[in-house]
Amino acid sequence: MLLFYATASPFARMVRIALIETGLDNQVHHQEVTLRDRDSLLLPFNPVGRVPALELDDGTIVTESLLILTMLDTLHAGPPLLPRDGTDRVRMIAEMGTAAGMLEGIVTWSRDLRRPMHEQSAAVLALETMRVNRTADALERAVAGGAYAGPISASQIVLGCALGWIDPRHPVWHWRDGRPALTAWFNAINARPSFQRTVPLPP
Repeated sequence: MLLFYATASPFARMVRIALIETGLDNQVHHQEVTLRDRDSLLLPFNPVGRVPALELDDGTIVTESLLILTMLDTLHAGPPLLPRDGTDRVRMIAEMGTAAGMLEGIVTWSRDLRRPMHEQSAAVLALETMRVNRTADALERAVAGGAYAGPISASQIVLGCALGWIDPRHPVWHWRDGRPALTAWFNAINARPSFQRTVPLPP
């Protein structure tokens, strides 16, 4: 298998961490690529131009991080990252969705801030600032109540990558303020070797 990734991408980082945690990493070749580049090595494999993209041994290209996570979880013999069935699986899918939704809001907020001042949208900035703070508050309550707990899982990887992208890439958001449970949770998961090996670089 061949994984196309960009070091700064939190979405590609989810897959990189999952490969390490499942022991599949040594079965996958890694190709770092440029994004928003018409000459990128990625484009013949994923014309959408986004990472992660995973080429399987039969040539099939799988894209989108959550889909790749789900597929990878069927390829290893260790403890599953996502329960195979039942209410625990539904709960974890819901947790993944909340964390991924917050990450999308953070990335949209950050992209708009990187535009020249006269091109920034006050409406977009207000919407995404409200969205991510509202979601982080919900996550604080959820984590304090025992969510995102237990052995390493797909939902933990998604939430850890979302929070881990903020400091190096979007430091204007002081997400830890007033969220002690979420802060402690992140400090613990961020210490895992898989997270330390894939720390996103500052811009």
